[in-house]
Amino acid sequence: MLDIKFIREQSDLIRAAASKKHLSFNVDDLIASDTKRLEILKVVESLRAEQNAASEAISKADAHARQELIDAMKKVKDELKTQEDELEEVMKTWRTLMLSVPNIPDMTVPEGKSDEDNVEVKTWGEIKDFSFTPLDHIELMVQSDLVDFERGTKTSGFRGYFLKNDGAMLEMAIWNYVMQRWQGKGFTPMLVPSLVKRETLLGTGYLPQGEDDLYKDGNDYLAGTGEVATMFYHSDEILDGLTEPKKYIVWSPCFRKEAGSHGKDVNGLVRVHEFYKCEQVILCEASHETSVALHEEIRTLAESMMEELNLPYHTVINCGGDLGLGQVKKYDIEAWMPSQNKYRETHSASYFHDFQTRRLNIRYKDAEGKLRYAHSLNNTAAATPRLVTVIIENYQQADGTIRVPDVLVPFMGGKTVIGKPFRS
Repeated sequence: MLDIKFIREQSDLIRAAASKKHLSFNVDDLIASDTKRLEILKVVESLRAEQNAASEAISKADAHARQELIDAMKKVKDELKTQEDELEEVMKTWRTLMLSVPNIPDMTVPEGKSDEDNVEVKTWGEIKDFSFTPLDHIELMVQSDLVDFERGTKTSGFRGYFLKNDGAMLEMAIWNYVMQRWQGKGFTPMLVPSLVKRETLLGTGYLPQGEDDLYKDGNDYLAGTGEVATMFYHSDEILDGLTEPKKYIVWSPCFRKEAGSHGKDVNGLVRVHEFYKCEQVILCEASHETSVALHEEIRTLAESMMEELNLPYHTVINCGGDLGLGQVKKYDIEAWMPSQNKYRETHSASYFHDFQTRRLNIRYKDAEGKLRYAHSLNNTAAATPRLVTVIIENYQQADGTIRVPDVLVPFMGGKTVIGKPFRS
């Protein structure tokens, strides 16, 4: 959410932001709604002041004068009720429009309509030239009893799965490796809720636009990322200064309906409804320069992890049409998938300025003692089982077994190879 004063003063920037993000939003509708809101609010405040003054006068008047004042105030009371009801209706429209205002993209964000227009800014690693025909993760894992899709579908429906044996152990090894790695870099580890209230998703900007992709029951939702609960952790708080940013590495189960993805990745573990994430979340001072520096930091932390895992990847800067409502700028890191002969997204690093914290009322006192809204950032550290699939495919061997990345061996009890040989 942006400041309404800023929106009124910089309406051309809002129009440009909506255009660059390819969002349908009319800032003039919001300004008209805000004007009406202010007009009615002025009337309401005047009537309330008149009512308060009359109440004081009534308390001091004699019996005859008191009754005259009470009779006169009945009209004021009725008019106040009418105006308050109208204000409530106007506020509903105003709040809905305020929640739909796009954040301003950074000037370095390229033009474009979709992920096809994202711009590559880095490539790392050599794409392996296998001496055999590489298999996809589905066949590799099924043959070695590392996954069970049939019983997964029986239990959970479409995109259901059970990870088994070393398939399950590999996923947990990734979690442990990631949580320890980021804790060693100054991040506070947390396990956070997936079951959240509607307010958490409104505050982080996933509602109202993302309603179709969320599992929900009444006012309770299953979040698609640990960022949601972590940001709400500090809602309605005044933090004790942010000369040093608050950094969290959080783990949580995640749930997405994958609305609009019918026909995409219908088999395997690349796109599933229930998955797990280790997520980086940062709150920092309200400084663009600080946000930019931390954005590069969390991007680099994820890239260096991919390099430790020795997984070929490239990094892209997302175009305007591939940004969310609240994102100022975003990088995607995409790992090489041998079976698909292309890169697939494994990480998304974003910063928001005060878009989320203004909604969540997360503030701090700056050096002059002034209350300011903090800035927020987040980035994937690891999303599984997608990262499992990347490792399985890149580390497959000619006989169908899978070598374990060196950095994960200690978290696999020293095991260096998983799976069963089924190819000659």
